Amino acid sequence: MADHFKYAISFAEVSPMTAPLPLSGDICDNLRQAAAFGYVGLEFHTRENAPLDIAKIKEVSARCGARITAIATGRLYTQGKASLLDDAVYVARAAEQGMRDYIDLAENFGVDLVLGWAKGNIPPEGDRELYKQRLAGQLRGLGDYARPKGVRIQIEVINRYEVNLFNTAEELCSFLEQYELESCFAHLDTFHMNIEESDPLAAIRRCGSRLGYFHVSDSTRRYPGSGHLDFTRILATLKEVDYQGYITVECIPYPDRLTAAKKAIEHLRRCEKQL
Repeated sequence: MADHFKYAISFAEVSPMTAPLPLSGDICDNLRQAAAFGYVGLEFHTRENAPLDIAKIKEVSARCGARITAIATGRLYTQGKASLLDDAVYVARAAEQGMRDYIDLAENFGVDLVLGWAKGNIPPEGDRELYKQRLAGQLRGLGDYARPKGVRIQIEVINRYEVNLFNTAEELCSFLEQYELESCFAHLDTFHMNIEESDPLAAIRRCGSRLGYFHVSDSTRRYPGSGHLDFTRILATLKEVDYQGYITVECIPYPDRLTAAKKAIEHLRRCEKQL
C-alpha cells in the first residue's frame, strides 16, 4: 500500500461498458475485489433514493479493508433529469432535495459528495453571472446542511463538450473564492484537464489546499498507462501541494472491468515509485 496516496476506483451497481466506471455489479463483491487489487475503496455512483443495506456494506468493508470513499451525484441528472440550475423552479427544488438526500447517504459512510453534471448548465442566452450567483446561493444552503454532518461538496471541473460551467480550475477556484463557499472544494480529473488546461500541473497548483478530490484516467479515457499522460509528474505535483484526498480511477472498462482496474493501480504505483 502506498505511503502517501490513497487509490480508489469508481463503481456503479449497473453501468454500460461505455461509461467511465470500471467496476459494476454487487457492491459487496466489488469492495472485496477492490481490496484484492490494493484499492482503499469504491467511489459509489448511485441514485439518492436507492435501497441500500448500509449495515451489510459497512460489515463487508470492515472485513475486507476497502470502504465507500465518495458518493457521486451524477445520476440525479442523467436518470432523475434534475439539476440545480434548471429554470423550472420545481425541478431545481427537486435537485436541491436530491442533493440533501445524497448528503445524508454520504454522512452514513463518513465521506464526501461529488457534484458534477447535477449542478446543471447555463442556457445559451443566459446571464452567466446571474446563474453563478443563483448556484452560489444553492451551494451555500447545501453547505450549511452538509457541514454539521461532516460532508464536503467536491465540485468537478468538466470539459466544455459535456458542460458549460466550470471547465477549468481557474474558473472554479475563482467562483469558490468570490462567493466564499467554505464547504465546497475543487475536484479535478486528468481526462478533462487534458482537454481544457494549457498546463494541468499549474491547475493542480492553482487549487492548492482547496483541491479536495482527484479523478484519474489517461488521454484515451481508459486506464492510466494506456495513453500519453505523465502520471509521474501528476503525482509529484499532488505531493507538492500536499494533497491528502483520494486518487480515484474513473475510466472506461477496457478491455474488460478487472483488467482495467488491475492495470490502473499497477501503473499508478509504478509512477509513484519514481517520485
